[in-house]
Amino acid sequence: MTEEYVILVDESDRSVGTMEKMAAHQQGLLHRAISVFVLDSDGRLLLQQRAAHKYHSAGLWTNTCCSHPAPGETAADAAHRRLRQEMGMEVPLEFAFTFQYRAGFDNGLVEHEVDHVFIGYASHAPVINPEEVADYRWLSLPEIERELANNPDAYTPWFKIIYRKIFARI
Repeated sequence: MTEEYVILVDESDRSVGTMEKMAAHQQGLLHRAISVFVLDSDGRLLLQQRAAHKYHSAGLWTNTCCSHPAPGETAADAAHRRLRQEMGMEVPLEFAFTFQYRAGFDNGLVEHEVDHVFIGYASHAPVINPEEVADYRWLSLPEIERELANNPDAYTPWFKIIYRKIFARI
């Protein structure tokens, strides 16, 4: 496995360097991330369940895909790349917004990210990469609302934040 690097950023999302991904998460340093939300023509959201061997949040449900741009890569290019790699999908994506969050995990790792959120629409099923994704499902917004109310711990922290931001705007 080759080392992956993330782009370290300041509070204004200006690049201040790069660092090996795991080290950045161990130190809780602010870095750039991407999150993609794909909906179908019925307004259902495509969710993925993170693979069981992920370094944090394994087995939790989250948005269609999420990751980090590589050094020198734009957030939009990373969103398209990771959507292909994780879900086997080519979908036009539109930038929605950027936000910052920090979440600690039981294993001591910290996600401290400036997250660039993209939205796309598709009517075809994904072809999931089992190295990244355990399962997927299309859920309506009312179904997601019920699940978040009844079992919020089944979802990643960033999904819950972004979900509220996106669907409070529609």
